[in-house]
Amino acid sequence: MFEASDIREWRGHDVLDSDGHKIGTMESVYVDTATDQPAFATVTVGLPTRHRLVFVPLAGAMVGPGYLKVAHSRKAVKASPSMGIDDVLAAEDEPALFAHYELTHQPGSGGERRLARR
Repeated sequence: MFEASDIREWRGHDVLDSDGHKIGTMESVYVDTATDQPAFATVTVGLPTRHRLVFVPLAGAMVGPGYLKVAHSRKAVKASPSMGIDDVLAAEDEPALFAHYELTHQPGSGGERRLARR
């Protein structure tokens, strides 16, 4: 998997879907709080006057010169839960994000959040 410190350097690079089509631009990384490993990236999508952030899992992602290629289709990523450019993912929104990608969501043993922005 990726080192969190390395993947942050890709901020502003293109994010491509599994077929090589551009989805948007990488904005930030969310790590799994249990392992501190990168789990999701946020991608800036939308019209120039109406940007939003969508989430995409980093499992299976590959790095190329100036881009990050993820293992999901552009359609699936753009349909994922989204938020405003200046927002942060709320803990209560995490289960819907995991469900969108058919991933198991397990909060920490004390009920703490699973994802944290880095």
